[in-house]
Amino acid sequence: MEILQFALRKLIGGIPLILGVTFISFLLMVYFGPDQTFELLGKNPTADEIAEVRHQLGYDKSFVVRYGEFLKQLVTMDFGLSDSTGEPVSSMLGRTIPVSIALVTPGFILGNLLGVLLALVAAYHRSGWIDKAIMGFAVVGMSVSFLIVIIAFQILLSSSFGLNLFPVRGWNVNSVGDYVMYVTVPTLASVFVALGYNTRFYRAVLVEEMTRDHVRTARAFGISPMKLFYKHILKNALIPIITRVMFSIPLVVVSGSLLIESYFGIPGVGKITFDAITSGDQPVLKAVVSLTAILFVLTLLITDILYRAVDPRVSLK
Repeated sequence: MEILQFALRKLIGGIPLILGVTFISFLLMVYFGPDQTFELLGKNPTADEIAEVRHQLGYDKSFVVRYGEFLKQLVTMDFGLSDSTGEPVSSMLGRTIPVSIALVTPGFILGNLLGVLLALVAAYHRSGWIDKAIMGFAVVGMSVSFLIVIIAFQILLSSSFGLNLFPVRGWNVNSVGDYVMYVTVPTLASVFVALGYNTRFYRAVLVEEMTRDHVRTARAFGISPMKLFYKHILKNALIPIITRVMFSIPLVVVSGSLLIESYFGIPGVGKITFDAITSGDQPVLKAVVSLTAILFVLTLLITDILYRAVDPRVSLK
């Protein structure tokens, strides 16, 4: 009951955030976004043709009316039709979001799990050659451009110049085997880059926890290293770890998939977002921005609940 009440308060408290993000993004798209009028008209349109197209697009309505209609779309999850394809935006999102989730989930999970494991090893051997080797690898992963990593893995694993084991582009998934074939190269590229950032962050958190007084006391009482790391270091470091993992979810689902899907031609939400940016498809952009804001609020809610789950001292108030 306490969790339900907290969740309700958190969702209500997130409404101003959603309204603020949607208002600013809508304002920027209306006054600084591309005008689709002349994209849809041929050469030398007449004044009547221009007026008709602007009426069809809703450009002749006031800002308040247009924003009100946008909020209505947000509540009903009916974002109208895409300016580029004429397809309902809700149908496009319903088709592409599952693809993006299936694409980024393996890399996201592996990147964080391996990051924590490498950070534990590095923290345990702090200042030793193992620690330096792991941190050196992390720096390399952080320094190389994500696009360069994608191209390198594609050449190495998908082209005739390399092993030629996996598809170069596309997403023709009809079985588990197909899924593994298409997701392997994007996942390896994502993990390689994410490991650098994750390992350095998690190592810093763990090393800081290792300097706590209670850890030194436990070590003085002869507690085994494994129990010390698990019970007194890792468990107490879960709050910042959970924070990093949870708050990277909205970024990974949208921004992370945008580059991968655009380069590999994978029909996910990142690909349609990239296409919407290049073509000025405002209905798609407004839908993606709004859903990202909602996802961020839900992430805040789940994060606070997880805080309570790993640390009973955290109050859901």
